[in-house]
Amino acid sequence: MNKQIAIKLLGGSVASAAETIGVTYQAVNKWPEELPQRIVDRVFAAFVRNHPKNWQAIWTKITKEAA
Repeated sequence: MNKQIAIKLLGGSVASAAETIGVTYQAVNKWPEELPQRIVDRVFAAFVRNHPKNWQAIWTKITKEAA
């Protein structure tokens, strides 16, 4: 997963992404452009937790837009 897609899924900003997954702004800012699986897993878990009823539709929409 691309860093920008992950940030978009987690609120659209580095600050919102950091807050959503419980890390610092600096930690998200230092993510590589292509995220390792351990970070992708955290992004996915936080995203589903924040959108429990319609996560599939939103996930699909955002990831298709980025493709």
